Amino acid sequence: MSHPATDLLPSATPVRYLAEDGTTVDGPAGYTQPSVEELREAHRRMVVGRRFDAQATALTKQGRLAVYPSSRGQEACQIAAAMVLRRDDWLFPTYRDSMAMVSRGMDPVEVLTLLRGDAHCGYDPNAARVAPQCTPLSTQTLHATGLAYAMRRKGTDDAVLALIGDGATSEGDFHEALNFAAVFEAPVVFLVQNNGYAISVPLEKQSAAPSLAYKGVGYGVRSEQVDGNDPVAMLAVLHKAFEHARAGKPFLIEAHTYRIEAHTNADDATRYRDSDEVDRWLDADPLARLEKHLRSIGALTDEDVAAAQAEGEQLAADLRSRMNAEPHLDPMTLFDHVYARPTTQLVEQRDLLATELKAQEG
Repeated sequence: MSHPATDLLPSATPVRYLAEDGTTVDGPAGYTQPSVEELREAHRRMVVGRRFDAQATALTKQGRLAVYPSSRGQEACQIAAAMVLRRDDWLFPTYRDSMAMVSRGMDPVEVLTLLRGDAHCGYDPNAARVAPQCTPLSTQTLHATGLAYAMRRKGTDDAVLALIGDGATSEGDFHEALNFAAVFEAPVVFLVQNNGYAISVPLEKQSAAPSLAYKGVGYGVRSEQVDGNDPVAMLAVLHKAFEHARAGKPFLIEAHTYRIEAHTNADDATRYRDSDEVDRWLDADPLARLEKHLRSIGALTDEDVAAAQAEGEQLAADLRSRMNAEPHLDPMTLFDHVYARPTTQLVEQRDLLATELKAQEG
């Protein structure tokens, strides 16, 4: 189905409803702003999510995780992504989206299984409706689009959210997914969290487009760009995007945000960005912005903030305790989830490992 080009274009500037100081600004028409109760819930989840992120970072420094890509600074994107999903919708996350997964209700220890190095996936994707976290850039966009198309074929009202970073838009898989989704009217939303860097490569070295959101237009995909540090705008745009997706119209969102921490614990961000840049983005902190707004309208009290912080501390304490326990891993489980029907070669490898393990026991 073809669309007039003007119906597909993103806003000339990112959609925004809250300034950095929490005051309201006039945003574009066509979006329904979230209710006060939804914003209060977003604040609670952002407080808890930030504490989870900080604890996971600390566990990495203590050697309990092999690696952890922090999403500090991207809380508005992470929490809004989790909040707009219905129970039967699917989430396709990257390695940086652990906060969104925890906010969706997943066990934090299961979420961190991959980053601990214990298994490729620590949870049941079908039960959680969350695909395994994807490390290769953009490959999950094709998986998300395929599943979304299957949902459409089955006649369900469910939709899929694929999370990616700005670096993933330079991969061919991203463009193939957009084209397939548009042609076959797959109910999928692509959320690009543009944090300015693909590891150390700045955005201007990746794309000359005025906005990454414009990349959807050429494929017939409705697109939008949004202030990714504005929780109000993130929720408003994502809700609209899912309305489109459920109607068979895929949607691309570029969220302008920033990762405050390094790419991972193995990265030295000072080699490619300076402290002044980080400080400027700290002034646009999404959690502080939302808290100032809610307090200004009398919708948030000191008691509310304390309760959210206490919930975060409880989650962090439980995570520390469970992650400090040594895991008991069976090497033979490496072969359990490779193929539905093991190949001859896989069976041979499994038998060889079993023989070696038995010899070690003897």
